[in-house]
Amino acid sequence: MKLKVRKIDAIIIVALIIIATGVFFKVGYIPDPINPKPPRIEFRQDDVNNRLIVTYVSTQVLWSDINITGDCDKSLLTKYVHQGDEIIDCQGTITIRYKDKPLGEGTWHFKQIENLPGSITNGLRNVAPLDEGPHYQKLLVNREWWHYTAVLSMNCDLPGWTISISFNHMARNDLFKNPDIFIVTLQDPKGKTYGGIIDRSRPLGLLRDPVLTAEGSDSGFSVYFEDSYVKGKAPDWHVYIKEDEFESKDDLIIDLTYFASSSPIWLFNSRILDKSDGKTGSYMFTGCEVEGTIEINGLTYGVEGIGHHEHTWTSIAVLKSLINGWDICHIKLNNGWNVYYNKYYVLPQLKAATTLKFNPFSKVIITTDQGETLTILDNVDIEIIESDKLFLLLNIPTKTKVTAKSSFSQFFVEPYEINLEMNIDSNTEYVHEWRLPSYVGMKISRCDVSGSVSWKDDGDNFNIDLEGIGTIWHMRH
Repeated sequence: MKLKVRKIDAIIIVALIIIATGVFFKVGYIPDPINPKPPRIEFRQDDVNNRLIVTYVSTQVLWSDINITGDCDKSLLTKYVHQGDEIIDCQGTITIRYKDKPLGEGTWHFKQIENLPGSITNGLRNVAPLDEGPHYQKLLVNREWWHYTAVLSMNCDLPGWTISISFNHMARNDLFKNPDIFIVTLQDPKGKTYGGIIDRSRPLGLLRDPVLTAEGSDSGFSVYFEDSYVKGKAPDWHVYIKEDEFESKDDLIIDLTYFASSSPIWLFNSRILDKSDGKTGSYMFTGCEVEGTIEINGLTYGVEGIGHHEHTWTSIAVLKSLINGWDICHIKLNNGWNVYYNKYYVLPQLKAATTLKFNPFSKVIITTDQGETLTILDNVDIEIIESDKLFLLLNIPTKTKVTAKSSFSQFFVEPYEINLEMNIDSNTEYVHEWRLPSYVGMKISRCDVSGSVSWKDDGDNFNIDLEGIGTIWHMRH
């Protein structure tokens, strides 16, 4: 049977084809040959490292078809656009277009961050390998801790989480029992803490080994607490945690490397020369690059971030009654700066709002370049805004205001009239108590930080808003 197509049927078919073509063209199924639709390319702006990173590309595109204007470095780009490509050293306004059509947001703005005036630190930045090893084995030293923290990057599998790890050899009378302490807290932005504090008794005599052991030599040091350890030699350390006896009842395996791209800074020491022989001392590395994996209850996460390492030991002459508490805090600001502050309380902290106007054991250290240069402010005032009651008259802060400025002892930065204000708000808290007879409380918190810093230079006034994430360690007794 022969199919006959009438003239009217042919006209209807052609009309339908024309209409369908128009509809498909309108909705984008058929590309416009005259004005082709630009590909979809998405960028992430990294203000800390002044770069634009390609996070998505819809199809194969040549970089030669893309026009990038503004002050930036395109030397890392290859022939085709790939996810992960980086436009680096961006300054000011950067515009990206595809054949005269904007891509993504089209325009990105990079603010120039001013550098704070740096302090003179001659003679304070030399740490020998023997400094990193144990000191508590000496007759006149009875407390020592190796403390590591990290604020994890927003681009890793645990964005915005914080880590605090501490291997502590405490004096026997600090807690009256179980003076070997191991602290691991992994804290998320939603209020969950993984880990906790484990304390172990330390045997008397020479026939049994203590739980916490440490060794040091010119080739490096190591500290062990059961199956967990930290080992290495500046500027590289390996921190490995494997533990399932924490109070959170979670199985944790933490495997991290720390790399310090700059020298440390001595916070205090009982000797001017030969600091490793000092019976009391403390130094810290700030702006460390941290990366590795964290396994929580069988699930493994790749992580990276910026961290801090502090090593402190004290003499037997520093009695428990002379140190009634401390605050130790590491902050990673969104603009790439790192802030460290500590305060040791030499008066009883019977009220949360107790403010000690004179305290030689307190300072704020700011670095704008991961520890290469440091701004030290030693006129520090810490105001406790809110606190939680633990027991008896003991309170531990939840909200704190820190103000700091330079003093005559930092004569190089004093003329710049630097003033720092920070509000520290704990949002994820872990508290551990030792009651009768020691009455000691410790709290480790992930905290949100906001504030500002101002200074003067050559007649110009500078004021920068600050925002970031930190981890803070409180002790009170």
